[in-house]
Amino acid sequence: MSQGDLTKNQIEFLKQSLESDKKLINIRLRQGEYQFDLSQGVASFELQLQFPNVKDLVRKMYGEEKTRDIQFIRKIQTILKKMEKSGIIRILPKNQPWELQTYALLSFKFQDIDKNLIVLAAEDQIMQTRNLLYSKLNYSIPNPKYISTTQPNYAKTKIWILVSIVILSYATIMWTLAQPALNPIIFILALCVATLCSFFIGKLFTQK
Repeated sequence: MSQGDLTKNQIEFLKQSLESDKKLINIRLRQGEYQFDLSQGVASFELQLQFPNVKDLVRKMYGEEKTRDIQFIRKIQTILKKMEKSGIIRILPKNQPWELQTYALLSFKFQDIDKNLIVLAAEDQIMQTRNLLYSKLNYSIPNPKYISTTQPNYAKTKIWILVSIVILSYATIMWTLAQPALNPIIFILALCVATLCSFFIGKLFTQK
């Protein structure tokens, strides 16, 4: 499955797993056991922007011949269902009714029942996958420096513009009231503008 085949839900699951902190699980993840190996298998697919089905996993980990062993496939499916109940993976909805279900990790880091930290992908691998996903989706990747400096300055600029409009609107209202004949259109328009801008100013302050 290529990145172009990803659905909106799959993209969201991938973003969540890439950005997730470690998750606590109530089972053991031991190297060499099925659950550990399957977790690594799903991780290797997700790092390539793919979501494997059971046959993809079996083929990658145990060889093509095992994909024709129906009993073995069912055994792996049973293990995958237990892994979902344990909070390791998520079984995703099918794109088409006749397709096999695909699997997604809830995180690339887990702490198992024995307090062991299980890391299924290094930080540089996760970062590379995030960059690849965001670039293919034409999203801009948040930059911490940009968030901490540029965005607050932009918010301050918006507030000052809105405050200036409010002041100008109230000045217009006072000027209208001072005239011998009140112009209701100008008065109501200026009052509406001042009210709306005041509302937006309050909203900006609550967001900060």
